[in-house]
Amino acid sequence: MTELIKIDESKYAKPLILDNTSISPGQEATVKLGVGRLPSDNHLHIFAHVYRSVNPGPTVLMIGGVHGDEINGVMVARNMIEEKTFENLNRGTVISVPLLNVYGFINFSREVPDGKDINRSFPGTMAGSLASRVARTLTKKVLPLVDCILDYHTGGSSRYNYPQIRYSKKDLIAEKLAMAFGAPYTIQKPIIPKSLRKVASELGLPTIVYEAGESVRLDGFSISKGMQGTKQVLIFLGMIDLPSLILSNKTMLFSKTGWIRANFSGIFVWSKQSGHKVTKGEPIGQIKDPFGMKTVTVHAIRDGYIIGHNNASVVNQGDALFHVGYDYESIDL
Repeated sequence: MTELIKIDESKYAKPLILDNTSISPGQEATVKLGVGRLPSDNHLHIFAHVYRSVNPGPTVLMIGGVHGDEINGVMVARNMIEEKTFENLNRGTVISVPLLNVYGFINFSREVPDGKDINRSFPGTMAGSLASRVARTLTKKVLPLVDCILDYHTGGSSRYNYPQIRYSKKDLIAEKLAMAFGAPYTIQKPIIPKSLRKVASELGLPTIVYEAGESVRLDGFSISKGMQGTKQVLIFLGMIDLPSLILSNKTMLFSKTGWIRANFSGIFVWSKQSGHKVTKGEPIGQIKDPFGMKTVTVHAIRDGYIIGHNNASVVNQGDALFHVGYDYESIDL
């Protein structure tokens, strides 16, 4: 167990109040947070599952589906609820929000009706668009209650991400949580303006982002790695015991990443994919015109590992094909 996150025990002994619902230590509850309604007058709700130990400890927020079409993250959170991972916690509280962007989920969409991205809408306002109101609901009602955040994502627009944890280099607590997660790849990434990680940073909440798989496509490897990593974080924080869990003992840490882009339009066929090591100048794919007249070979532009790749069958010049991590080291956990 680590005391990485300082806890006010007297404050923990009081009920946690989430949207007028009171949850005392030792209790659990599911809270429906209203965020808006559709033109059909159907109401949209965020479901927050709260589990509290009788013993003081950190409050961890797990959140999936910030982008509604990123299903693997939703599955990580909901599977752990189904497995009853958070029942009978040793200490602390878990707040699990498996699906934030309900509208995007039911419409196979990253965004909400007006095309806005919730993860570019923080801290939000209740007088704004649906994206802004969802962001504001989370910022105002949930974030003040938590001590750290695990945010689950996938690649978007046909892009597959090899299971990886991202954190801000300047956040030392987030770095420790990232290492405890033990994803195959760990990446230092700057904070994006108006993102959940940005507003969390302003509130002093260490945040790690799990990126794995592809949008609108289930990937068992990504889901299992996400569940294992989450359990390892909770073990690290002393919140659960899982003696039978085989812990990850190594991660590849990258300080820099870059995209290899298409220099020709056509049918894209990759020969290397996410998780593969590449060397500068190595052929890693081809782009073929549809008429059988021209083939262009895609080469690695530096040594590194492919942390993400494009699964689109047809690409345009300038499209991102391979995301390569470099300036790396292997870390024993």
